[in-house]
Amino acid sequence: MNAIITVVGGDRVGIIARVSAFLAERNVNIEDISQTVLSGNFVMMMMVDLSGSSSALESVKKELAELGTAMNVSISVMHEKVFSAMHRI
Repeated sequence: MNAIITVVGGDRVGIIARVSAFLAERNVNIEDISQTVLSGNFVMMMMVDLSGSSSALESVKKELAELGTAMNVSISVMHEKVFSAMHRI
């Protein structure tokens, strides 16, 4: 099962490292990643595969939101099918 993770906030050292470490600890594979810095704001999107994870999507969503709060960034998680449906023309 794939999901889309977005991370948005002020740019600083360690954002990618902390998010990717969180995912690795839960055996969530990063399939694709894109990140940029726009006017000092860090923006990252990841497509991840949760099929090997023992954590349910809802649990990952909740824990990532908590991590985002601790890091002072916004982290959201959306099932790939929902994301695709929202962005279909």
